[in-house]
Amino acid sequence: MDPEYLIPLVAIISLFVVFPGMVFHYITLWRKQKTLEPDDERMLEDLWRSAKRMERRIETLEKLVETHPEDAAPVTRRPRSSLDQ
Repeated sequence: MDPEYLIPLVAIISLFVVFPGMVFHYITLWRKQKTLEPDDERMLEDLWRSAKRMERRIETLEKLVETHPEDAAPVTRRPRSSLDQ
């Protein structure tokens, strides 16, 4: 085979075989990454649960603040030990 035909042959093969192969390879990787991994699902569920717990705590605190307005007399507390005085 003559060297003058080698460069056009390599160019045509890379253009019609190698380049589409690379494109399809990365498309399949991209589609595979669309779904969540099991670790990601667990982390997302843990975050959702902790957000729900925090929401319940905030609602409880809001109820406590509503039942004890600031203009009421402050509650006096006894010291628990002689060191607290």
